[in-house]
Amino acid sequence: MVLKRRMVLMAAALIAAAGGTAVWSADGDAESAGGRRMLKTDEIHIRDPFILPVAAEKLYYMYGTTRAMPDANRPACFQTFYSSDLENWEGPVDVFSAREGFWGTRDFWAPEVHFYKGRYYLFGTFSAEKVLRATQILVSDSPRGPFQPLTDRPITPFGWQCLDGTLFVDDGGKPWIVFCHEWEQTRDGEICALPLTDDLKHTAGPPVLLFRASEAPWIVTVPWSGETDGKKNYITDGPWLHRTEDGKLLMLWASFGKGGYVQAVARSESGKITGPWKQEAEPIYSNDGGHGMLFRTFDGKLKMSLHSPNSGGKERARFMEVHETGGSLRIR
Repeated sequence: MVLKRRMVLMAAALIAAAGGTAVWSADGDAESAGGRRMLKTDEIHIRDPFILPVAAEKLYYMYGTTRAMPDANRPACFQTFYSSDLENWEGPVDVFSAREGFWGTRDFWAPEVHFYKGRYYLFGTFSAEKVLRATQILVSDSPRGPFQPLTDRPITPFGWQCLDGTLFVDDGGKPWIVFCHEWEQTRDGEICALPLTDDLKHTAGPPVLLFRASEAPWIVTVPWSGETDGKKNYITDGPWLHRTEDGKLLMLWASFGKGGYVQAVARSESGKITGPWKQEAEPIYSNDGGHGMLFRTFDGKLKMSLHSPNSGGKERARFMEVHETGGSLRIR
């Protein structure tokens, strides 16, 4: 079964690289134009699934944590899958691989791809031996890559252990990176924002603390490391910003609650990125899943993408329709 799955993945990657398109077989399975079976969503092992709809192609691109670590045959890399229906996928296509001259060699985590000022920007987490985790920005003219480093260094603060950077553009058009300052360094995990220059190459001011994990009323300590030196440990993961139709500014983020890994929502009381931020009384999703983001389908539905469950190699992308109500979000 493992060998068969690897063969399917290799075949799909070759078809995608050749620009194959989807057709349907007689028994109803999706196939590429070359006759190879496409992958169903539940066949793809992925964490932190991020969906980029590309209207010009009528395709959804899915990025996520797939090959986070190098092995004997291949370096760590970021990949994408693409689909017209969020059910049948072509790929994976490698969009960026660890290579000579690039500082990151492992922990290729949580890639997000944003279309900004006519190009595609990938915000990804990286680390290396004796080097702290950080977010670096990559750039490409295509959602399929190849992506290249925008600069020669991470964008998150030097000396901080950081991950899960996301792009936010405020009402004045100013870009920000919103990211996690990791619990391993702070004990009480933080979500921070950092203003950027318009070209995303440099910071444009000091980092701003938005909130700490312990501010959430439902939070529990890190399951595998509840305390360190008498201090409780709390995680922040995966910030994602969303402006509602009535102007509210919300943030999805993830941590641990009584239901395991959970998806949470916070709201900016000022409507600005700098807050203050108020936590929802309960997570929006508590069934051992999280690291979510929001996107609109081509027919206008608002959907949340997250991974669930959170461990055991069983992580899969889950897509669920949500709606805005009472200044927050609810799953339909």
